[in-house]
Amino acid sequence: MPDEFLLTFAGYIVYSGEVSFAMTLFAAFAGSATGITINYWLGRSFGLPLLIKYGPKFHLSYHKIHTSQSYFQRFGKPLIMFGYFIPGIRHLTAYFAGMSSLPYRVFALYAYTGALIWSFLFIMIGRIVGAKWYLVTEFVHKASLLGLAVFIIVIAVAVYSFKLKGRKSEEYDIS
Repeated sequence: MPDEFLLTFAGYIVYSGEVSFAMTLFAAFAGSATGITINYWLGRSFGLPLLIKYGPKFHLSYHKIHTSQSYFQRFGKPLIMFGYFIPGIRHLTAYFAGMSSLPYRVFALYAYTGALIWSFLFIMIGRIVGAKWYLVTEFVHKASLLGLAVFIIVIAVAVYSFKLKGRKSEEYDIS
């Protein structure tokens, strides 16, 4: 069951007066922050060594891994925060942030800000919509599919540009 649906439903329960908004927001934030932090430390502890060891079997050279880390260092911070709004991506961004040795303080700033905004937004949607919260599930499903499609396109463009850049550098390689 998607987290967005659960938070929207939690917002509906807040609307109905069965639970407090503050406690619901705290629980949602704490759960999200805990999960993403675990993924960060898994990526930091195991991510890079696993890629270096097994990457060549999947045509991931050390150069490609290093280049990916460099791109994540430059562009990954906003992705950590906005990745919350693309189902499944928030977990991967944390893993890649850890793997790319992004300092924990920087990761925490973006990740926890994203967790708070994400939790607040979906709880508020459920609270505002009230008894018609089920309409939100249709919207979330469509928005999630759109977000996933945009993410796939961005990844495809990035992969294509990496390959194009690699071909150009091979053309000029004299060795």
